[in-house]
Amino acid sequence: MASRKLNVLVYTGTGSTLESVRHCLYSLRRLLSPNYAVIPITESALLKEPWSPTCALLVFPGGADLGYCRVLNGPGNRSIAQYVRRGGAYLGFCAGGYYGSQRCEFEIGNRELEVVGTRELAFFPGICRGGAFAGFAYHSERGAKAAKIAVKEGAFSATTTLPDVFSCYYNGGGVYVDAEQMDPKFIEVLAEYADDIAVESGETKAAVVYCKVGNGAAILTGPHPEFAAVDLGKNKSVPGYDALIDELAADDDGRTNFLKGCLAKLGLEVSEDDASIPSLSKLHLSSANHVEVGELLFTFGDIITREDGEEYVKGQNDLFHLEKPDSRWSMATLHQALASEYGSPKTTTGRGTPDPTAEYVQIPKRIVSHETAWPEPKETPCFNHAVYYSSLREFRRHESDAREWGDLLMYGEVVTSTNTLLEKNHNLLSKLPTGFTLAATTQVAGRGRGSNVWVAPAGSLIMSTVINHTAQHAATRPIVFIQYLAAVAIVEAIQSYDAGYARLPVKLKWPNDIYAQDPTQPNDDTPPSPPPPPTYVKIGGILANCAYSSGHYQVVLGIGINTNNGRPTTSLDALLAALDPALPAFRIERLLARIATRLEALYAEFLRTGFSRALEERYYRHWLHSGQQVTLEAEGGVRARVVGITRDWGMLRAEEIRDDGSRTGRVWALQSDENSFDFWKGLVRRKV
Repeated sequence: MASRKLNVLVYTGTGSTLESVRHCLYSLRRLLSPNYAVIPITESALLKEPWSPTCALLVFPGGADLGYCRVLNGPGNRSIAQYVRRGGAYLGFCAGGYYGSQRCEFEIGNRELEVVGTRELAFFPGICRGGAFAGFAYHSERGAKAAKIAVKEGAFSATTTLPDVFSCYYNGGGVYVDAEQMDPKFIEVLAEYADDIAVESGETKAAVVYCKVGNGAAILTGPHPEFAAVDLGKNKSVPGYDALIDELAADDDGRTNFLKGCLAKLGLEVSEDDASIPSLSKLHLSSANHVEVGELLFTFGDIITREDGEEYVKGQNDLFHLEKPDSRWSMATLHQALASEYGSPKTTTGRGTPDPTAEYVQIPKRIVSHETAWPEPKETPCFNHAVYYSSLREFRRHESDAREWGDLLMYGEVVTSTNTLLEKNHNLLSKLPTGFTLAATTQVAGRGRGSNVWVAPAGSLIMSTVINHTAQHAATRPIVFIQYLAAVAIVEAIQSYDAGYARLPVKLKWPNDIYAQDPTQPNDDTPPSPPPPPTYVKIGGILANCAYSSGHYQVVLGIGINTNNGRPTTSLDALLAALDPALPAFRIERLLARIATRLEALYAEFLRTGFSRALEERYYRHWLHSGQQVTLEAEGGVRARVVGITRDWGMLRAEEIRDDGSRTGRVWALQSDENSFDFWKGLVRRKV
């Protein structure tokens, strides 16, 4: 399987600040989506997880670099340095720039602020000295400045359009001392401070430097080119701050183009069009049988609150406004009326790390009910409900066990996360029937294993389906198998989408990823003998969350599949083009209907027979792992060969092997350790 470098990891652990992380994610997602997944990473993940094989860029934001040193000195920094030397890329903004230098000298002589010492990474083999401008104060904008940054001539490729000078947010960053005297083969000044600075810097006031490190590279900055004026809040308590924002806004194109140039110089593919993170859209509730919409809303009776003639549901995580077709409720009024009662935005995750998507939490989610007709195409231009419901009827003619899943559909063009909206609002979830499906075109806070968060691009199939699995069934039909059923359902739905699609090379990666043979591999008419094994790339994933209520395990089964979007890896449409260009492209509405019907039929079979030998064999027919060898690090490096999954609790079965490949007779039951990255890199455990 191929391991493409598609992750841009932004450090969010000890030492980082919420504001700096938020600006990093906003700007990098805007410039790199959909080519890369820009996601946070904690110190725990840097220290313990195999993040480097898929990392295209590691970013350290502003904050306090002593915090970085405290948790990452030693093993963490060795891992980072090794990643860069072997061809990786590092981008350090402000504190991340101090941290990436050989020595930090900050506010020497100021007893309250002074920080002086060597740093282990030493990508810049000299001193980063600051603050470059006077007036810095922690957790304050009093020392903020719209610094003039002069771009060095010839520092970027001729194809990059850059200003000679641009305004950039600055607050506490350093200057790279004597950078111009260092070997130009390894150190290059990309930009200087155009204004006079407060510290000694040498001949050049180097504000941004490029460092060649082994086969990789690092860019370190003193100012903050990732800070966008549009994402800065006005601050009347700091004299001149509003004027600072206006100055930055007037020169935002220069800042953006400079940041693009830096990313390109580090080897990343920058999006041609700046993709701003979109606003949330309305959620359209409909049904194959229109009367069911009203019946569902009737069951909401005891969780609906009424104010001034309007109805809304206060979930544990989100607020849902039930709009009437002729609703005139002003969203500004809604914010004002409910802000004090509903609370301020959440700013941290459960683990105490900054949560840059938290501002979406306090935005009311508007649900529009369609009780007499499906939404008109002009209401949902990216999703045609008529095509979806007609496809649902068509596929049910081929599935005797598919009768109702997907009938009740809620669709939003832009949502936070389909899984979060359901799973994190238990009072709403408790009212939803099995088969209720929430679908979206774009997610701005999509979820994966661990704490991964990303912006899902348009062109993906994004859905979450509710399954109320009774406690009685759970005793003999363990919930863990539902994700396996979903994986089989996805592959079989894709391959039975229509005539001619059965040969699409789609596979399963245990326990919950969908992979496809890379269509960019060359097709040689005279391949070598024997031909090399095919290369697979990830095109989808499954995330199952579970809650318990009134005798039922309520499973929220989330599915995401690259359907029409070729980035960040590949898509079903790309597979089609490689297989047979004459085959029509996938329609997300039709594929959604096919998955719903296939999943319902498989779940019905599971309730009748459990995870039977027949279901197990169907799973193996599509998976990638038969005979795959793994290293059991928790067992002292034992080598084992994958032979299947256990039929009781769905663990991975592996038999111990000797160096010559022969079996020792010992068989292990293994489980995923819920890694955010790739647990096949040895991070699997014996079941205990």
